[in-house]
Amino acid sequence: MTDSIIDLRSDTVTRPTPAMLDAMFQARVGDDVYEEDPTVRALEEETAARFGLEAGLFCPSGTMTNQIAIKAHTEPLSEVICEQTSHIYLWEVGGIAFHSGASVALLPGERGRLTAAQVEAAIRPVNVHYPTTSLISLENTHNRGGGSCYELTELEAIAEVSQRHRIPLHLDGARIFNALVATGQQATEYGRLFDTISVCLSKGLGAPVGSVLLGSQAFIQKTKRIRKVMGGGMRQAGYLAAAGLYALEHNVERLRDDHRRARQLGTSLQAQPYVAEVLPVETNLVIFRLRPDMPAEKFLAYLEQEGIRASSFGPQMIRFVTHLDIDDTMLQRVESVLRHLAS
Repeated sequence: MTDSIIDLRSDTVTRPTPAMLDAMFQARVGDDVYEEDPTVRALEEETAARFGLEAGLFCPSGTMTNQIAIKAHTEPLSEVICEQTSHIYLWEVGGIAFHSGASVALLPGERGRLTAAQVEAAIRPVNVHYPTTSLISLENTHNRGGGSCYELTELEAIAEVSQRHRIPLHLDGARIFNALVATGQQATEYGRLFDTISVCLSKGLGAPVGSVLLGSQAFIQKTKRIRKVMGGGMRQAGYLAAAGLYALEHNVERLRDDHRRARQLGTSLQAQPYVAEVLPVETNLVIFRLRPDMPAEKFLAYLEQEGIRASSFGPQMIRFVTHLDIDDTMLQRVESVLRHLAS
């Protein structure tokens, strides 16, 4: 076991840098439940402005921002259209049923990405036997798809369907800045297409806590009560919001480094005889399948022995995630360990 851990499990494992901590300690704060925290207001306004939307709501997590948005958009006996491996369905503890009493129409995507034709075909006709389609939700980048990104033309086509049928369109943007950096798309283009967007600050951007839900002024005002009943009202939250502001200012463009390192890892894995398949690497997620003669438990145990942590992602599937706490020296160490395992 080495002295220092190389943690590739997730981009949520990062720690605030000294500069981020300094920004947090210097934050001006107030009671945010009374809407008196100036740093929270600044974060909400800055995030909304970047996407060209009217307002934002700072919350402790992306699960909360997603579930608040779903609750506000739906009602019992209604239905949410999403991809079958979406985070809102698989990884949020059945929150759609628990919080909103809504059904889910699950569609098979191409590495998590839906088409406009799929979405339109899933919209329910008016029939007393069916739930009412009340929300379309997309995820970009898509976690289970290996950090896959939507083309803007497909997003525009799906948005046209949602607008024509007058069904709101929500974006789970847990890693939206990874998508923007990788594709060169503009944040304001997303604000034009989506009614609501969840933006996570504690993944690639490196903040310790927090996500911001974006939407219209009226929608965000409605969601404040839902956040309160979910236990998301925070007091001197400006200390946390300051980390988010720092992240938006300093940690977006550096995501390119994470993507470069992820591509390098993907190339190294493809050369290993015990790896059967590597999903295309578009951003900072590397998902690969091991051959049957290399059990996933053995592989992960070997990495752990060498001071490297990774995540199991299904039968014989492994996920590596690059982030701001992974540098080139660490990457070289990982590549060396992967090569040694093949020898």
